[in-house]
Formats: sequence, C-alpha cells, structure tokens
Amino acid sequence: GAVAFMLWEPHVEGRNAQATLFDIYFKDPFLAYAYLASTPFFVALYQAFTLLGHIEKNKASPLNSARALRTIKYCALALTGLIAAPVAYLFIARPGDDIAGGVAMGLFLIIVSGVVAAAAAVIERRLRAAGDRGRL
Repeated sequence: GAVAFMLWEPHVEGRNAQATLFDIYFKDPFLAYAYLASTPFFVALYQAFTLLGHIEKNKASPLNSARALRTIKYCALALTGLIAAPVAYLFIARPGDDIAGGVAMGLFLIIVSGVVAAAAAVIERRLRAAGDRGRL
C-alpha cells in the first residue's frame, strides 16, 4: 500500500499535476532521494513482519531472530543518517527560511529510528546470550 502511494502521489501533487512521467521521476532530486531513503524502512518492515510470522508459527530460533533484529537495527541506523542529511542540508542551504517544521519532523523521525535501533540491539543481544546458553 505505501509503495503504491509513493508511486501514485506525485501524479496528483499540485506542482506535478501537468508534468510528464519523465519530469516527475527523473528531474526531481527530492523524489529520487525520498525513494532511496525509504528503502531501509521497507527492508526493516519486511524483516519485522517475517520475524512476527515466525514467532506466530513457533518457528523462531534465536539465531534467525537475532539476524532479523540485526538487519532492523542496521536499517534504523541507516534511516537515521538518511534523515539527518536533509536536516543538515536545510540548516546549511536555507539559513534565512522558516525551516522549523521540516527540522521538527526530521528530528522526531531521527529519535524514533534511534529508539528502534536501540531496542533491536538490546533484544538482539539478549537473544544471542540466550542462544549461547542453550535456552529458548
């Protein structure tokens, strides 16, 4: 659903309403960056749903769960960096503009992805410790 929305929405946006497909997808660097930056989010989301599916079917081993959590952690860290870069760009390139809204959203998403990375790291560490002791 979210990927379909990301592909459909630029066609109805006010600025791109009369633009061609080439103009929308190949001449807008922001849109290209948004698609690139969303990749770690969707990879982490896939890993989370895969992990929950294994847990639901009682097929979750500590090794597979730790591997999925490590992928989620790395994706959250990558997302933190991919969000921090545009926030830094706003500070550098637009010092006189009103950037408070964009910066606030960026900082909120940086905090959320940092919390996800920290939680995944803690749970991964506990799963590895439990797997090493032979429990679970």
